[in-house]
Amino acid sequence: MTSSAYKNPIENIALKNTIPALEDGDRLTQSEFERRYDALPHLKKAELIAGIVYMASPLRIIQHGEPHGAIMTWLGIYKALTSGVQLGDNCTVRLDGDNEPQPDALLRIEVGGQSNISKDGYVSGAPELIAEVAASSVSIDMHDKLEVYRRNQVQEYIVWRFEDGELDWFRLTQGKYILLDSNLQGIIKSEVFPGLWLDKQALLAGNLTTVIEIVQQGLTTIEHQNFVQQLSDRKHTH
Repeated sequence: MTSSAYKNPIENIALKNTIPALEDGDRLTQSEFERRYDALPHLKKAELIAGIVYMASPLRIIQHGEPHGAIMTWLGIYKALTSGVQLGDNCTVRLDGDNEPQPDALLRIEVGGQSNISKDGYVSGAPELIAEVAASSVSIDMHDKLEVYRRNQVQEYIVWRFEDGELDWFRLTQGKYILLDSNLQGIIKSEVFPGLWLDKQALLAGNLTTVIEIVQQGLTTIEHQNFVQQLSDRKHTH
């Protein structure tokens, strides 16, 4: 079989032109979604949720860029001191045949977790934690995506509803998403990633210094040390 790399360049252009454009609201299979997405290298973000294509709107720095940066800073500190977990920023996740989201952030267990990395470099299966910054996308993030993530058993789902000044941290419990509550000190603690602590009010107020201090406290706990040891043991037994 002749590789397309050796075809006449004009033939290659003609072939590309036969692929329909990816449009917001298209109802597609996962394979067709990927085919059209791959044909648009300039396109930065498109998602397939329950078989429907969603195209990202232009993102504003105050409503999305800065909150997204804060979430990545917080998760990045945790990842830096937790060998055996992988942090992703806006990477495609193949959940199932009808769902291929591109979450703002994800945290996954590298060995022995729910997901794996496909041969072509994509996350396949449900990461343990997904976080979304929801401004214009809040209706999708709190309804369609929430249901898709629940059904695919994403264990923890964080939605920062920027316009509402609120953050919801859901934990999958007996097939349902239950909100995790802050303790008396105002801290929410992950049940999947020991030591991943969050001062919600500090994050919402833009006080990143306190957010960093609190997650660093979580990283000094015996629970976190035991978790890191468990991840290390898994890695050496595979």
